[in-house]
Amino acid sequence: MLLMTDNRAPAADMYVDQVKAGAGGAMTDEVGVITGDLTVVTRALPGGRADIRVQYADADEWYTLTGSPVLVPPAGLARLHADVLDRIRHGGGAEAPAWSGAGSA
Repeated sequence: MLLMTDNRAPAADMYVDQVKAGAGGAMTDEVGVITGDLTVVTRALPGGRADIRVQYADADEWYTLTGSPVLVPPAGLARLHADVLDRIRHGGGAEAPAWSGAGSA
């Protein structure tokens, strides 16, 4: 019999959301800045890192958000994903947040 003492749901290993990029869009490694309605995926990788990809909504091609992969901050993958969404909404050539692991996220 398995006894669960922690009632919290397990953390997801991938988050997907739609976002409208602010003026100046999101910077990608492959094609530079993309703008408009985007889909963002933040996916956990081994070693406490995460991969962040973006695409035009309903497109086939995925692009790496510049700065990805990144270390996952202590607050977790969900917080990282929320930060990425905020950055893209702000625009200005948004890139993946850099967390060095030496301080707070």
